[in-house]
Amino acid sequence: MSEVISQKILVIDDEPDILELLDITLSRMGLQVTTAIDLTQAREKLKQEEFGFCLTDMKLPDGNGLDLVAEISQQHPDLPVAVLTAHGKVEDAVMALKLGAFDFVSKPVNINDLRRLVGIALKLSKPKPSATTNETVSAEMAQKLKALIGKSPAMDQVRRMTLKLARSQAPVFISGDSGTGKELVARLIHQLGPRSEENFIAVNCGAIPADLMESEFFGHVKGSFTGAHEDRPGLFQSANGGTLLVDEVADLPLAMQVKLLRVIQEKRVRAIGSDKEQAIDVRILSASHKTLKPLVDSGEFRNDLYFRLNVIELKTPALRERPEDIPLLVRHFSGQLAAELGIDKPPEFTPEASKALQDHGFHGNVRELVNILQRAMTLAEGQIDVADLMLDISGETLDTVLDSDEDGGETPNNLDHHLETIERRILKKALEECHYNKTETAKKLGLSFRSLRYKLSKYEIE
Repeated sequence: MSEVISQKILVIDDEPDILELLDITLSRMGLQVTTAIDLTQAREKLKQEEFGFCLTDMKLPDGNGLDLVAEISQQHPDLPVAVLTAHGKVEDAVMALKLGAFDFVSKPVNINDLRRLVGIALKLSKPKPSATTNETVSAEMAQKLKALIGKSPAMDQVRRMTLKLARSQAPVFISGDSGTGKELVARLIHQLGPRSEENFIAVNCGAIPADLMESEFFGHVKGSFTGAHEDRPGLFQSANGGTLLVDEVADLPLAMQVKLLRVIQEKRVRAIGSDKEQAIDVRILSASHKTLKPLVDSGEFRNDLYFRLNVIELKTPALRERPEDIPLLVRHFSGQLAAELGIDKPPEFTPEASKALQDHGFHGNVRELVNILQRAMTLAEGQIDVADLMLDISGETLDTVLDSDEDGGETPNNLDHHLETIERRILKKALEECHYNKTETAKKLGLSFRSLRYKLSKYEIE
């Protein structure tokens, strides 16, 4: 509590009873509370003093509290401001968040929720420089932001948005093609924000069977269904106090969309088989490579859930939209892969190879680039040339590889994983044919001994 004793809080409300309740509650937290009954008084107080947090009502005698939110966002960007909204007024809450509010509190005010919100907000109270490319940020933030590699305008925008959104509790929808780093951005929003000391939980909705989804999200109690041998917390309980990334949110079944919407609105979960609800404090981030609006229009995704999740959208750019960043990415990931392969320094790329990478379409984005580099560095002997990149695999050749896969069946959902499965099978077969002589196996497959050893380690083949 010593960190917040000197914090000054500005509270704006024209109802004396509510103002007194807020004053008493916040004062008991060791905070210095300044009150105002309208926008005019609030603006004067903001000119006279510096505050660590601001809480304002929506309807005030001389205007709308949202106008003050917008002003604070512009004139005092380091001041977290929350809004008091009428119960059930989702539109007001969403508008406040869009205008830059840190969070909102519904009336009648739940004291525990208010204390929790203020505690989170005050972690942001120390002034930090604005998130622009021309201004400095803290050394810790700058180090973390290095994970967003690139000097293109598109990546500058992602960094600016990431820093800005880290200082808010607004739900964020992270859009972008597969392989563009949506989860990485979500982790940074968490790590740079006031919840960084709590859990970050990521869940891929497309990877959970529909009949297990409710249990995964909300948990279950022992005996609630066949196989429930013990109490198990869900993802919301595990992320309590922290951040939950709902990845590939477009894959949520409609029935689960209803349940998720209720949890977001009520901030409470009930485990399967339990008769009690548990209050949860979780920041929700969502992501998908699919565009949600067409799914809303077709009835496959609920409009009210879309409205709550997509308060602010952050788009991760495709690699083909920022080709100037490719050399930086190549240098970064080559260094990483060299360390994994036990190589002193990354191999050099011929000018032709560098140009080929620059001109490549990269439909798989950064993930595809990493796979290409991994393959090239594993197979190449010395300098990496265009042929080592294997960028010219035609559709016919790829179809041949897939047709030879003994599993057959439908087109795979994850091509990289499918090709790795095929490669693993080929390695095992070659080892058997060479009676597990690694030197002979390497010759048979046209690999260097080092490359074979790396692949066996990668696929955990003994």
